[in-house]
Amino acid sequence: MRHLHTRTTRKARRRAVGALAAALLCTAGLAAPTAAAAPVAPTPDDGLARTPPMGFNNWNSTHCRAEFDEAMVKGIADIFVDKGLKDAGYEYVNLDDCWALPSRDANGQLVPDPVRFPGGIKALADYVHAKGLKLGIYTSAGTKTCNSAGFPGALGHEYSDAQQFADWGVDYLKYDNCNNQGVDARLRYTTMRDALRAASRKTGRPIVYSICEWGENKPWEWASDVGHLWRTTGDISDNWGSMLSILKRNLPLAPYAGPGHWNDPDMLEVGNGGMTDTEYRSHFSMWAIMAAPLLIGSDLRSASEETFEILGNREVIAVDQDPLGRQGTVISSEGGRWVVAKEMRDGSRAVALFNESGTARRITTTAAAVGLPAADGYTLRDLWQHRSLNTAGTISATVPAHGTVLLRAWADPKWAQHPPAVELDLEGSPMVEAGRTTTLTSTVTDLGRTTARRVSVTLTGPEGWTVRATSPTTSPALPTGGTLRTKWAVTAPQGTPTGSYDVVLRATHHSPSGARVDSTLPLTASVVAPPPSETSRLGDLPWLSAANGWGPVERDTSNGESAAGDGRPITVGGVVYDDGLGVHAQSTVEYYTGGACETVTADVGVDDEEEVGGTVTFEIWTDDTRAASTGLLTNAMSARPITADVTGAQVVRLVVTDGGDGIDSDHGDWAGARVSC
Repeated sequence: MRHLHTRTTRKARRRAVGALAAALLCTAGLAAPTAAAAPVAPTPDDGLARTPPMGFNNWNSTHCRAEFDEAMVKGIADIFVDKGLKDAGYEYVNLDDCWALPSRDANGQLVPDPVRFPGGIKALADYVHAKGLKLGIYTSAGTKTCNSAGFPGALGHEYSDAQQFADWGVDYLKYDNCNNQGVDARLRYTTMRDALRAASRKTGRPIVYSICEWGENKPWEWASDVGHLWRTTGDISDNWGSMLSILKRNLPLAPYAGPGHWNDPDMLEVGNGGMTDTEYRSHFSMWAIMAAPLLIGSDLRSASEETFEILGNREVIAVDQDPLGRQGTVISSEGGRWVVAKEMRDGSRAVALFNESGTARRITTTAAAVGLPAADGYTLRDLWQHRSLNTAGTISATVPAHGTVLLRAWADPKWAQHPPAVELDLEGSPMVEAGRTTTLTSTVTDLGRTTARRVSVTLTGPEGWTVRATSPTTSPALPTGGTLRTKWAVTAPQGTPTGSYDVVLRATHHSPSGARVDSTLPLTASVVAPPPSETSRLGDLPWLSAANGWGPVERDTSNGESAAGDGRPITVGGVVYDDGLGVHAQSTVEYYTGGACETVTADVGVDDEEEVGGTVTFEIWTDDTRAASTGLLTNAMSARPITADVTGAQVVRLVVTDGGDGIDSDHGDWAGARVSC
């Protein structure tokens, strides 16, 4: 049975789509377009979606459950107003699948579910409109929608359904791809475009048109005069691996985005609980710099204040909503250190320093590299810290694991009004064996055009730890490029359990005018078990971290389904293995080897539980160096051996990528994985 990580990941969805989906879902490769690539057709000249649509869709938080009803939708509209989200730019309150009855009426009309929506869709639209907001609705470009209950789709009913939506006061249509009977995608989606235009002419009701065919037929190449936005990927899931995979597929498509025609990497998962707040800030930051639609996917009635803070950050939203309409482009991505820059209408650049890895990393670029002109100095605006600093031209930060520093930079004749920017770093990744002292070195570097004065630094660890400076912690002045280096002796008490612990590096400096700037770098120290002294099974050893694209990493079984412990015996090419790791792309498992190990070996491949599909690449990394790679493997291949020399490495990473075509069915096995120390 396949995992179709597309419209939904439910088994019910797989039954509904059946064999047709097996041929369609996630099969199109996503070769990066060249810099000269451009849409082949003009944008619809209707004035709609001149910036990426912003709003809400219930699917990610409720799916088809009973809590998706009229009261929920009205409650979201109320919250948009009460919490300031409407004023921040959120506009559309959208219904997803399951709003209708399973059958049309005697006149062939769609019928809202009277239990979920007793007042009907027209009354709901009136309520939403009275709040100064707009209502969206969902159907599929097939005979049925994507839910297994089989709600009516619009194939063959495009004109009557579009007229019904317009009569109800609908402002936005999400048009899915299930049960499409093999009808050509361009024909299906163009027919609904024409139907929506005809309905709009009759009613005066303009409707934003969201094409949701999962990127199967590369809609970015043909749909710019059909819809206002188009999905570039399968469905997002509320985990780091899924978000990362979708991000990587959407980033190369920047040349196709612009006012009225947007790449859509799917809805936001911010606040649904499957990622950390740091990861959600990265999710929101990267969607903003990609000029992606910002459709909230969490139930705001129970959202945390941190969720509202992320979703309501107007400086980040302004990056997404910039009227120039550029999607950010990749400047560099070496070793998972991403620099993505976006040209803004006022000539500034939004710059995302995005850390894909599971440990803090220094990410650096320059004003020139992101497209800014030569200047005496630049202003850097930190969009999460909400403060402005000056730089001589370096744009750099140590970014926490899975974190993003989002900046706005511009050549500014008034740069001297701001204090100098400084960069904090803790060299190396803090690995501490309980009861043994580890030496770490912090740095505070002046990136500014002006001198940083009265610089001081502190490092604090968890309660009970000993953290002692063994070199100076202050400097009277740091000129441009100057660095204060401080050595620290760090000891976790004997008996401290292995795991991750918070460590915070703080610095204070002053501008020449006396303005004080406090900087904080939250980090993670790992208390680690000593590396083994012999050949050991990796499935038996504790890992530093494990990220997986679907469900948890499993020990000695396949990945299985989405729950822990639901895997099967590891089997590749008909051969069953007693031990190893079962993972799912995108996946990274990190082990501490402390410079004491020599070799990692395994037999690797796509697990046989995936009867069709599955394309992956296995890689072994030593610290920041890729030491071995298998190249592309498919489910039709038997297991392949992989061996890496890991001599001297502090950390070994086992990485499985998605083969470049999304994460559908990408169940990978590190069978018989061993480390020799």
